[in-house]
Amino acid sequence: MGSGLIGVIIDWEAITMEKQAILKMMEDLCNAKGISGFEDEVVAEVRRFGEGLGQFQEDSLRDLIIYRAENKGGRPMVQLDAHTDEVGFMVQAIRPNGTLQFINIGNWVSSNIPAHRVWVQNSLGEYVPGIVASKPPHFMSDAEKKAPLDVNSLVIDIGASSLKEAVEDYHIRIGAPVVPDVTFEYVDQHDLIISKALDNRLGCASIIATLDALKGEELAVDIAGAFDCQEEVGARGAVVTANTIKPDIAIVFEGCPADDTFSPEYAIQTALKKGPMLRHIDARMITNPRFQRYALDLCEELSIPVQTAVRSGGSTNGASIHLSNQGVPTIVIGIPVRYAHTHYGISSYADWENGVKLAVAILKRLNADVIASF
Repeated sequence: MGSGLIGVIIDWEAITMEKQAILKMMEDLCNAKGISGFEDEVVAEVRRFGEGLGQFQEDSLRDLIIYRAENKGGRPMVQLDAHTDEVGFMVQAIRPNGTLQFINIGNWVSSNIPAHRVWVQNSLGEYVPGIVASKPPHFMSDAEKKAPLDVNSLVIDIGASSLKEAVEDYHIRIGAPVVPDVTFEYVDQHDLIISKALDNRLGCASIIATLDALKGEELAVDIAGAFDCQEEVGARGAVVTANTIKPDIAIVFEGCPADDTFSPEYAIQTALKKGPMLRHIDARMITNPRFQRYALDLCEELSIPVQTAVRSGGSTNGASIHLSNQGVPTIVIGIPVRYAHTHYGISSYADWENGVKLAVAILKRLNADVIASF
């Protein structure tokens, strides 16, 4: 077993079979390449791991819905929600020297972008390796060294030396999606997950695990698991799925930014290994306080560790869902992710597991009267 965070090989024999299967699902979901609008690989993985859990419905945006096999109709509908897309980039132009000019897809901090490997999808559907490059310090003036990093000064270098070579030999076109080149790792010694796209492939895994845990259970509600596209560019897919499902209540799973490595101790609200985080508010949603209280009381009753947060920024698919139809009581079960919206995130398996436990507990107790009380 590895002793650090880099180059760790998963010791599958030391992990229970159930956990092995879950980690394998997480690995395949996280390794799938899928920036906003190009979520096809992720949707294919969701279909594979969701086989047998219910009926699939997919729309032209690449939103995917799984209607639970045990649904009966005529009962309150619960939307379980997670987005499939990840932050990345898109090729905007090919320069005469063969380097690729790009734009951000999703919210990035410019200083986190350079000197990382990426994959660029070419016109043949193949992924070409590249490096996000900047002007070497040897050639920079003092003014350039002191200036804030401008993302427009960065390029992706795939090794081509001319526009002609990039187009004809590498088959690169403008509009090509670009994803971080990062491979999923599980550090069993510390029960940590390190990967790209934990925001929000952990949420996708949560829906599948929740539906699987409820197989054969007699519930008082119907459930639809929505895997939404394009959350990172404005929670667009959730608008469509909410209008399709027409939920009476919703639980959103999200890989949410952890704050425990930079906030003063008194202000930490989203720490690793302290349970899922339930936000009271963010920039686009005030969480239904009655549903929120119900979930928090349930955590206390069942000894599920939980954190709460008051956020002035950020948002989730809850922003779209809670305003849909005639209004939908919505909570967000957040799995803390250190360094979200960078190439590498770090999360705790236990936090993810406790988020699923909470969702399962809620769903087993929901009925028309409980939902009406929210």
